[in-house]
Amino acid sequence: MDLATLKALKPTEYEDAADGYRATGDMATTAKDTIDNVISAEIRKQLEGATATAALRELASLSKNFHYVQTECGLVSTALNGFAFDMAAAKRKLEAAIEDARANNCTVNGDGSVTYPEGKKPGEADMTPGGTVSGSAGGNPTSDALERQAMNIHPNPHYGAALGFANRIADALREATDADAKWAPKLRALRADDDLVVSNRDWADVQSDTAGVKQAADPYMNSIGAPPKDGTPDQNAEWWKGLTPEERTAYLSVHPGSVGAMNGLPSDIRDEANRMVLAEAKATYQLELDAIPKEPNKYGPNPNGSYPAAVITPEWREWQDKYGDKKARLEGVMKGMDAIQARFDRTGRNGLPEAYLLGFDPTGLGDGKVILANGNPDTADHVGVYVPGTFSGIESIGDGDDHGDLGRGDRLWAETNRLTPGQQVSTITWLDYNAPDSIVPQATRGQYAEEGGPRLYDFLQGNRAAQESADGTRAHTTVIGHSYGSTVVGVSAQSGSWRDAQAVNDFVFAGSPGVQADHAADLGVGAKHVWAMGGPWDDQVVRQGGRLMGLGDNGVIPTDESFGGNIMKNDSGGHTGFWDDNSLSIRNQAAVIAGQYDKVELD
Repeated sequence: MDLATLKALKPTEYEDAADGYRATGDMATTAKDTIDNVISAEIRKQLEGATATAALRELASLSKNFHYVQTECGLVSTALNGFAFDMAAAKRKLEAAIEDARANNCTVNGDGSVTYPEGKKPGEADMTPGGTVSGSAGGNPTSDALERQAMNIHPNPHYGAALGFANRIADALREATDADAKWAPKLRALRADDDLVVSNRDWADVQSDTAGVKQAADPYMNSIGAPPKDGTPDQNAEWWKGLTPEERTAYLSVHPGSVGAMNGLPSDIRDEANRMVLAEAKATYQLELDAIPKEPNKYGPNPNGSYPAAVITPEWREWQDKYGDKKARLEGVMKGMDAIQARFDRTGRNGLPEAYLLGFDPTGLGDGKVILANGNPDTADHVGVYVPGTFSGIESIGDGDDHGDLGRGDRLWAETNRLTPGQQVSTITWLDYNAPDSIVPQATRGQYAEEGGPRLYDFLQGNRAAQESADGTRAHTTVIGHSYGSTVVGVSAQSGSWRDAQAVNDFVFAGSPGVQADHAADLGVGAKHVWAMGGPWDDQVVRQGGRLMGLGDNGVIPTDESFGGNIMKNDSGGHTGFWDDNSLSIRNQAAVIAGQYDKVELD
């Protein structure tokens, strides 16, 4: 880049353009949310049939387009701000060098060279004519030493200063040239296809776009200031509040995974970040599945013509060895991601509120990470957090006609909402721990709870911080643990320190094999705010098995009278029936979430 171009360049014009793209991204976000949470929700609420289904399908495609626009506009805005930041830094260096040259009676020429006046060194009789020097960018110890030697030898005292100014100008021009060369391909890569279809390839490309902008924007991002290292939820909340809208867009666009996982940030921000991660992951996984060759026929005629008549073919064995496990893994994660999308698509049905994806990682901790809320927990009056147990994972998060663990959150919301007219309710399905994959030996060990409990504790403290940031108040919060999930909840209740702000009001344990405590009073909310229920048959096996294996301290489990909590009546037929529609079990849980303790039926 030449001197005239850099002098004429106005970084603020690129910052204005960045603001324009950010505004466009904001408009796309509003449009997407309106389609998903207002228009589509009302259609699901009021209409049925082929026409409604077709309309919802077209609206989903339009929402997807707006989501892509939102994501790409955030990247373009960040890239333009990053370019403007780099060019402004180079321009400041250039202007400072020019000003210093003028102050020392030197003239900066159009090619970046510097003309210095005549002069003489002390003790010299005659004036030495002036001259012109051209600078060089960079330099190294050898070249710097040679320049110093030339300055000392040169008879004109202005020569050394002029050469320094020329070098500074060359450095500024080189810096601007490098920034231009760095950013030009990044910005060109952000150009969208000239069609109206957002394909899996488009979303997969967003990942490479993000990586490119993130790498190039390092100086700009460093100027913003990183979030606190290993920050508490309260520290994270303060950091986010201290950012400008421009800075928030930058962090959200290049670090969506980190922003989405950061406890203490507003739920709508985490949802926005995690939906970006979900869209990119879903596209990438689908492309990987599409690239796997078609599975050959497993069985073929026995080449020996003897019994059995059909045998496994060599082609299938080769395919299975090479692709079988990979295909199963990809399909399992895709099944979970489809379940999350299906929950998004249930918004409005039977009054179900908008969903907030508060955590997502397709491979996190081995089982995948899914934290999904019905309704905004930051502004809710009552929040229920459901923690599932053994065998939980992303691939089964929405299993069955009742939508699995996500469906349990739906039904908890519906029942609690029925009890609290005029109030806001949010229920959260929390899967952010490595759940046991077997009853024996994994579910008999406390290590999974010991790893997951502190994660749950940090999440709950983040909920509290986000609530206080939103309106200065805290929601009435109930944490429900099922099966081994109750052991995780028990460990979380005993994490942190007594100085920490209280984030939970009530604990509910369903089918609990033990909570690593032998008294309800050990859990920090008071024994009268600890509730438990147990069922017959396989639930009895789980609870008594946990007692024998030591998941409850001193062999005590929450449904024991000696534990000291409230034992609720329930009508579950076994270990998994505590969330059946219209059951006493779910009504009791909802009454606790709503804080209407007089409606809880006790044994």
